[in-house]
Amino acid sequence: MERIVLCGASAYEQKYYFNRDVFGKIPQSVQDELHVICVLFTEEVGGVITFVFEEDGALSIETEAKEDDLLYDEISSGLLVGKIRSTRMELLQSLDLYYRVFVLKEDVNDILSEDDIGEE
Repeated sequence: MERIVLCGASAYEQKYYFNRDVFGKIPQSVQDELHVICVLFTEEVGGVITFVFEEDGALSIETEAKEDDLLYDEISSGLLVGKIRSTRMELLQSLDLYYRVFVLKEDVNDILSEDDIGEE
């Protein structure tokens, strides 16, 4: 299986993208929250932000900027991604679970068993 983009935004094109083909059944409130996160990121830092599911099912937050973009702040970008990961941890974990169950077709009981083992 290949990497699958969940959503992203670009300060250059001033556009937001959400992959409705794969993730259209995610609740609208979650879709709205992702939209706000992506747009606020690009307004604050610039560049492009993308939420991508890796082949192993892990959710990555990727950022990039054009080489000649002097306004893009790589340090702020890293700090803001860290803030998103910490303040939106529950959302990101829910998205991870959604992906594993509905896209990868993993058994919910197996996933919950893994979580119980990790907590011991």
